[in-house]
This record gives sequence, C-alpha cells and structure tokens, in this order.
Amino acid sequence: MPRFVVEADGGSRGNPGPAGYGAVVLDPATGETLAERAEFIGVATNNVAEYKGLIAGLTAARELAPDATVLVRMDSKLVVEQMSGRWKIKHPDMKPLAARAAKILPRAQVTYEWIPRERNKHADRLANEAMDAGKRGEQWEPSRSTAFAAAPPAGPPGDAAKGAAAVRAAMASGGGTGTRAAAAAGTGADTLFGATDAPSGDAQARAAEAAAVRAASAVARDTDTLFGAAEAPAEAPAGADGAGPRPAAASDGGHATRTAAGTGTGTGTGTGWGPDMGQPATFVLLRHGETALTPQKRFSGSGGTDPELSPAGRRQAAAVAEALAARGTVQAVVSSPLRRCRETAQAVADRLGLPVAVEEGLRETDFGAWEGLTFAEVRERFPDDLQAWLDSPKAAPTGGGESFTAVTRRVSAARDRLLSAHAGRTVLLVTHVTPVKTLVRLALGAPPESLFKMELSAASLSAVAYYADGNASVRLLNDTSHLR
Repeated sequence: MPRFVVEADGGSRGNPGPAGYGAVVLDPATGETLAERAEFIGVATNNVAEYKGLIAGLTAARELAPDATVLVRMDSKLVVEQMSGRWKIKHPDMKPLAARAAKILPRAQVTYEWIPRERNKHADRLANEAMDAGKRGEQWEPSRSTAFAAAPPAGPPGDAAKGAAAVRAAMASGGGTGTRAAAAAGTGADTLFGATDAPSGDAQARAAEAAAVRAASAVARDTDTLFGAAEAPAEAPAGADGAGPRPAAASDGGHATRTAAGTGTGTGTGTGWGPDMGQPATFVLLRHGETALTPQKRFSGSGGTDPELSPAGRRQAAAVAEALAARGTVQAVVSSPLRRCRETAQAVADRLGLPVAVEEGLRETDFGAWEGLTFAEVRERFPDDLQAWLDSPKAAPTGGGESFTAVTRRVSAARDRLLSAHAGRTVLLVTHVTPVKTLVRLALGAPPESLFKMELSAASLSAVAYYADGNASVRLLNDTSHLR
C-alpha cells in the first residue's frame, strides 16, 4: 500500500483578508515532491484557508493513489486536533470544510501530526505564492512555483544528484565552471568515500559538517547515555565505502522530534518535556574496519570483490571490540552479509560472547561496473552514466548497479524489521557508510544533502535511540576515540 506525507498550510493577510493555501504531497521513502497545490481563495480567515489547504493536499494524494495511507502534517493545532477527533468543531465555517476533508479518504488511511511552523516551510511558501498571485489579480501556477527550490532538495540521503548539486551550487560563486567541476569531483571522491575533509575550497560545507557533528555528539551529556545505559524522557505523542542513500518510513520521514535532547525524528507533538516513554531500542552503528580499497577511496559496494579486512582493519576491529566490551551495554550483534562487516562483527561478538546475526538489508550499494574504481576513473570511463547518477536518485550505476532510491527502500525495511525484533534493546549494527548515514540522517530529520556533510571514518561508532512513540534521538556520530 502506498504511503504519502501531506503538508498543508493556509494564510490570510488580515484574518479575514486576502487568503490562500498551499499543500504538498511527499514520498516518505525519498523525500521527493510528488504534487504541489496552491490557490488564492479571496477574502477568508486563516482557519478557512488552512482547511482548504488540507482538502487540496488530501485530494492530490487520492489522485496519486486512492488506497494510500497518508500522514498529514500541519502547523495548525486547531485543524490537527479537530480532524483527529480530540477537539469539537463549533464554528459554522469549519464544520462543512472538516466534513469535506474527512470524506476524501477513508478515516483509517489518514493520521494527523502537528509540526512547528518552521517545519512547514514548503506549504507555507506555496500559500504565500498563492496570495501574491491573488494580489496581482492572477491565480497561482505550478510553473511559477519557487517553493520546491526553497525547500530541501528531494531524494534519498546520500543522493549524489542532490548533494553534488548542492555542493556545486554553493561553490559556483567562487569559480565558474572550473569550480563546479572540482565540486562534482570532490563530492564523489572525498565526501562519498569518507575523506577527512569537505571538497577543497568549500569552507561553508566544512563548517556545517563540524557543526552537525558537534550537535549530534552534544545530545548525550555523559558516556552512559550514548549506548542505551540511561534514558532521557521523550515527549508524549499525538499523532560505499561510498555515498549513503536515505530510507524513511511513514512513521519518521522527516518529522520533527521533540525528545528531551531536542533532536531526531518522530511523530511526537507539542513542546517541552513529556512523560518517560520507557527504554528505547538503541542502534549502535559501527562502520566496518578498513579494507585495501578504503584508503584508496574506491567504489566498494555489494557488487564487487567483497574484500576482506586489511591488517589495519583487523586492528581497528579489535580496538572497537575492546571499547564495546568495556562499555558492556550491547545485547545483540547484527551484521551486513559482506565479508568486511562479518569479520568486524565477529571480532566484536567474540569479545562480547554473543552470536552474530546477518541482516541482508544492511549491505552496501551495488555500484555495478564502477566497483573498484575511483571517482575520477568512473568520470573518465562513464561520464554520461555518472552525470545521470549525480542528477537523479533513480539512476543506477553503469552495468546494472543499484539506484539510491532502491537502496533507500531496502535499508528502511531493514531498520523497521530490526526495531520490531529488538524493542528496548541495545543492538550493534555492523554495516557501511550508506546505511549508517541513512539512519543518522533520518533520525535528525535533516535534509538529504546533509549526508554530504557527515564524516564517517572506518571503524567509527554512531548511535541512534528509537522510542516507543516513534521519536528518535541521535546520541553519537563518527566516534573514533577507541582508535587513538
């Protein structure tokens, strides 16, 4: 059954005054914009405009797939609470609008979530565009929309098309086509494959990366909270060695999380502290140790030679095993099926006295004919295919590789299976750059291009906690202290 996210908003310049609404339908698995709706509706109140935005968004979702399940996210507490059945609808102007919205899709297919206004920028901008058009005596036209351009780029985390485009755009002001080409190459060779620096010259990207790491690390105020030994209360809910694609389930695709730490994604609502949601499932995310290909920054996915750990990689695995044994909180070990992960996982599991389970969904992207090549070599041999891959998450590498959209769905499904199987437990997932960045990106609710601003070293540790209400909290990112 298809799943959509509908974000809707409405506004009135005068309340009542000239009013308009905006609505967008998103694919929760990729963040892709599937439909936009906006309209100037004349003189009306804010609430009327908000309800009409809801109606437009639900109608657009039904047109795409009448059997879809839909999560509606709005910054109107009134509309969310009334449509959820928790508040009575008393105003005579609201009753027919609410009744109309309720009939668009079966009640069981639609859920509602309140989000802060800053998380509803796409729909808000559409509504303002509609009101601007009305002021000119016109109606809003999709071809003139700027909301999508202003919103975070769509596509999976680690989506090279969107991330490389963002880097190129940021660098374009500093050097024309030469800088643009350098940015594209740097994105592939450096950011995708775990180099220690952002593309040369991109100081802004480096600063953003450092800030993201500091913010993620600051979530845990002491070492015990990182890997599930202690919990912060969450709020009650109402509603390849390379690039990393992004999965998302409807339960957490970009939702604003309001945990005690104030980061992550989920379906909680409101502000401030809430009741203790109990012990979360904590995923300790371990990137495998080095192989011979890792320091050379070569495409190394699931379709290549399946390399073993190098001597350096085996030393790294032993070091992380000692660190996790000293912490003593890991209760289960799950590994990607690829050899470098299984060897890393076994080193840790032997030290902890635990078995290793294999999860197929944690494997790295299949890079097709690019396996074993550097980014520069791929650019030289397959320039058109590489550009198509950079331009679209649906494009696969040369020779039948795996698109980022496909990887997104696979990793998302694996995450959901593991959460179901390990509720309330601390589980070590030994995997690759793609899945680790994917899970962190989803938990933060960060835009897709954030994947290109995360450093992820070989044998590094990250951690994400998942609460029973759907909230998630990033507790650690790219910790390599055990390797020093």
